[in-house]
Amino acid sequence: MPTTSLEPIEPIDASPGLTLEGPGNTRRAIAWSSAFFALLQSICTAVIAINAVRLAIGVGSLAMTVGVGAVLVRFHADWIRIPMMTVAIGGSLMNLAVLAHVRHLRNRPASRWRQRPLTREAKRSEREQLILSVVSLSLIVVEEYFHYILCHTL
Repeated sequence: MPTTSLEPIEPIDASPGLTLEGPGNTRRAIAWSSAFFALLQSICTAVIAINAVRLAIGVGSLAMTVGVGAVLVRFHADWIRIPMMTVAIGGSLMNLAVLAHVRHLRNRPASRWRQRPLTREAKRSEREQLILSVVSLSLIVVEEYFHYILCHTL
């Protein structure tokens, strides 16, 4: 019958240059090397993505010249364009109205005593919502302008 001792096992000494608990230089070197390799990987990914976009543009232009453009024109029909634009306008205006109402409620004298400063994330979120709503409305205006220039209808 084998017996096991209950004595603690002594750790094996590792070389001091390979441990993470050593000087800060080792940790710093590992962090910088991992950041460097992540940067290299992202550059590689960006190049591959750009090549894919170039390929998609080339294939898309070839398809448009062959006649697939006639099929795509059907998606620009009023029966799908007008409801999509209506939903986009309604959503953007509702978002702007909610942001304006929140700011109005926040600036009322009756609510000032319980106000806490906004967090950085809340400020960023409100700013993003405002920018996205304005950009959406701007894109709708530009699209309608060019639709009127090209098709002579709104």
